[in-house]
Amino acid sequence: MSLSKVANVVGLLQVFVALSMFVTGLVAALYGDGYATAFFQAGAVTFVIGWGVYIATRFDEDVTTREGFAIVTMAWSATAVFGSLPYLLSGVLDSPVRAVFEAMSGFTTTGATVFSDIEALPHGILLWRSMTHWIGGMGIIVLVIAVLPYLGVGGMQLFRAEVPGPTPQRLRPRITQTAKLLWLVYFGLTAILAALYLIGGMGPFDAINHAFSTLATGGFSTKNTSMAEMSPFIQWVTIIFMYLAGVNYALHFRAVTGDVQYLRDEEWKFFTAVLVGAAGAVSLLNFMAGDAAGEEVLRHGLFQVLAITTTTGYVSADYELWVPGARMVLFALFFVGGMAGSTSGGVKALRVMLLLKQTANELRKHLHPRAILVARVGGRPIKEDVGARVVGFVMLYLLLCLAGALALALTGIDPLTAIGGSIASVGNVGPAFAGLGPTDNYGWMSGPGLGVLTFLMLVGRLEIYTVLLLFHPELWKSRRAYH
Repeated sequence: MSLSKVANVVGLLQVFVALSMFVTGLVAALYGDGYATAFFQAGAVTFVIGWGVYIATRFDEDVTTREGFAIVTMAWSATAVFGSLPYLLSGVLDSPVRAVFEAMSGFTTTGATVFSDIEALPHGILLWRSMTHWIGGMGIIVLVIAVLPYLGVGGMQLFRAEVPGPTPQRLRPRITQTAKLLWLVYFGLTAILAALYLIGGMGPFDAINHAFSTLATGGFSTKNTSMAEMSPFIQWVTIIFMYLAGVNYALHFRAVTGDVQYLRDEEWKFFTAVLVGAAGAVSLLNFMAGDAAGEEVLRHGLFQVLAITTTTGYVSADYELWVPGARMVLFALFFVGGMAGSTSGGVKALRVMLLLKQTANELRKHLHPRAILVARVGGRPIKEDVGARVVGFVMLYLLLCLAGALALALTGIDPLTAIGGSIASVGNVGPAFAGLGPTDNYGWMSGPGLGVLTFLMLVGRLEIYTVLLLFHPELWKSRRAYH
């Protein structure tokens, strides 16, 4: 483990964060909201420290797998800390814990917020919240790999440690090319969505903010009521792009290049079937309860199913007022997530699908003890070690949710709120149930409670192992200790 390599990449990443702060500061100056200076100051501090560390720790060797895990975790942690400076220097938040929570929620695309009156915030702060979503959506490490070819060899270690999903896909032989292509698709979809929002009647500022937030599956909005006050056209556009953001970006890229593989991808078919089935169930239950009818009941059902499954966290209606059956369907979706290789959080549809296949095989083995049954995806057999890793990850995911709920309960939070908050944070969903429902915020929570949730958001976004490995003593031992 070379700490200088870790510091080098982490420092360089802060240069990109600083540039984002400068851009936000320029927008704040254009709107004249009086907070541009805070962004320029935060950007200057972040740039000087980041560039200074980068210059002082230059290296020529490859990045090892161990260093990749450390770089990714330290990079996201440092980015949240520096990303909190605009909140503190502008005075909109006076607590470092709350500021880091807000920044971590933004970069991990969780969408949980401590602000109670969003519309009272200045333009610069609103844009910075959305900017953190957009940068974190595709992955800040993927951004570095895309821009810096010198990380091309060791870049795969960072790519595997940071990209969500059990099997990061290469679109090109060099990982640098893959990262650039992913960002190209991401940028293109963002531009198209912003244009559609403008057509739907949104102002330019709101359109850009919501485009950033939607494609990142984040959930930060410029409105207190999130998407509830938006027109049906805006909500339907958001439904479509939440779905696109929850799909593996490799499939999007291949479709753009003329190789449409959606219908041949088994995970895509499973993910789409879950969404259609859940939306149909929620809409039917709400229709039978008389809560809504016609297009409205279908729109709200599909919107909330997608918002939770893709972990976007937008709100078109207060789902806590829905019938118990509809709420239970939404609760179950907290554990699904989007496809592997998407910007969504959660367990990921691929893992859920593999787990169901494994379970089905175990049931069949009880009927046919001597049969050799192998789970398959797309006609290809799944190796036993892959199945074991999936089961292990899901168990660890559930244990982390439970541990987080216990930790929150120890801070004095009621059990239902603690459970919901923990699950929503590990899955990077944002809104939960009870005291953290769709019409609530996290501003009432204590410092220790916000600290627990900040850690859970980080661990969930980096898929647990990347962070927890840092606490394993063998990661820090020299290789010579094993000879």
